[in-house]
Amino acid sequence: MVFQDPASSLNPRVSIGESIAEPMVVQRKGMSAGERRDRVAELLRMVKLPAEWASRFPHELSGGQRQRIGIARALALEPSVLIADEPTSALDVSVQAAVLEIFQELQERLGFSCLFISHDLAVVELLADHVGVLQKGQLVESGRTADVLRNPTETYTQKLIDAAPVPDPVVQRARRSAAVA
Repeated sequence: MVFQDPASSLNPRVSIGESIAEPMVVQRKGMSAGERRDRVAELLRMVKLPAEWASRFPHELSGGQRQRIGIARALALEPSVLIADEPTSALDVSVQAAVLEIFQELQERLGFSCLFISHDLAVVELLADHVGVLQKGQLVESGRTADVLRNPTETYTQKLIDAAPVPDPVVQRARRSAAVA
């Protein structure tokens, strides 16, 4: 699991290396300390952080770096499915892009499935092959991402798409005018 808020998902009293190694300590009893140390170094490199940072503490890192630690920790046991709950919502746009790129690279390289929870339709479109739209906890529409986002069949899905900001100010202004009318 990769949590929304990287600051609150890491224990401030534990080094990032210990945080990443914790699942291995709990779940892989036969793994030696040296093997865990090597795996932590490998995971740090996978999320584009120096292996030497294992001794650092969460407060010494930026939000984006902390979120990379969360990703490394989630991958420690080589899951077949990773759940990411709004993992980029607490990050600024440039950092979001870097974290999303890491998600894409790791998913391609390691072959895990990802349940990516997000309100950001641009992120959903970038990352997801399939999408499910929830309304009040109920699945109202699902399918291939391109199909659902370009040709929604449910009114609620269309309202979500219409509410998403677009970079073109003329298009955004026209949307607002249409919504008021």
